[in-house]
Amino acid sequence: MIARKEETSLKSKRLVIKVGSSVLTASDEVGLNLEVLSSIANQISVLLERGREIVLVSSGAIAAGLKHLNVKKYPKTMPERQGAAAVGQPILMDAYSKVFNRLGLNIAQILLTHSDLDERKRFLNACNTIDNLLHKKIIPIVNENDTVSTEEIKFGDNDSLATQVAQMTQSGLVVILSDVEGMYSANPNLDKNAKLLSRVENVSEQLIDVTGKSNNQFSHGGMVTKISAIKVLSQIGISTLMLKGRNDSVILRALEGEDLGSFFVPKKKRINARKSWIGTTAKSRGWLKIDNGAVEALLERGRSLLPSGVIDAGGNFMFGDVVELQSIEGKSLGKGLANYNCNEVKLIAGKHTREIHSILGSKDYDEIIHRNNFLGFE
Repeated sequence: MIARKEETSLKSKRLVIKVGSSVLTASDEVGLNLEVLSSIANQISVLLERGREIVLVSSGAIAAGLKHLNVKKYPKTMPERQGAAAVGQPILMDAYSKVFNRLGLNIAQILLTHSDLDERKRFLNACNTIDNLLHKKIIPIVNENDTVSTEEIKFGDNDSLATQVAQMTQSGLVVILSDVEGMYSANPNLDKNAKLLSRVENVSEQLIDVTGKSNNQFSHGGMVTKISAIKVLSQIGISTLMLKGRNDSVILRALEGEDLGSFFVPKKKRINARKSWIGTTAKSRGWLKIDNGAVEALLERGRSLLPSGVIDAGGNFMFGDVVELQSIEGKSLGKGLANYNCNEVKLIAGKHTREIHSILGSKDYDEIIHRNNFLGFE
């Protein structure tokens, strides 16, 4: 087993730190814990002095709003959550501003919804904004724009948002600060023999919910959302480190190689930004069902998808849209950019490339999806 100190991603120049609500405000506390915020700010300040670039993805707006309004239970409806976020957002940012300003550091607030990143041009604009802030040594604090989000444009949770931010900023590591020590072999609340997993090379389905949900009702998500995010990060070649956020100097100690929390090893080498966007951020506008020969060509031989391998298509996708590729059995195989719209694909499905012109009246591409515009799932 590789020693923690030898993990090269721990030395990444650019990293994303995701802070959960359960770290910033415990169930028995009134409002945000400024001592915890100060500890996180101090550690980030040290990292900046060491030449690192940090993007902070922070939960806590809804929790801060609910605490301020003295609401005892997490609201079930979206308008209630949006209202709490609207109250809590300035409280959260004011708290961050105070703890960082004491250290001579400036922050910038970045509010995002999934639709901000779903279109390639807007995605790149967001990338450029964050990149500019980092070069000026300003700390971007990113969270979901809960006040305007609807189910259609939500990331779902800030673990997913941290995944998107990591790939859009080309970060080498994501540090998840939570209220648990890391990933266990079983739920430690139910099994006294549960062991903390220091290094995880494969996140199996059996491990997904072993540690259960947070005991803090204001914490949205739990281990399921974290592991889902980690699986996506692994797919695009980004390492993850899960730590207990309130432990003393936990970020600095872990990045220096101390065996704390759980380190998740990515399955793949880092892939390029375009494929990463296709596979993790852009929403699918439709689907293609492909035969077994096309599955082998795409996933095992790295070939492009030709019309002859397509069985059927669905959705309302146009040229340049992202589509999901499925096997005959309906298994999701990956996502790619379509060179033809849905109606055109249906017309040329199962045909040879040489027949495209006679069927459509023109032929701009031989491939329905080029291999450079496809990211396969494992």
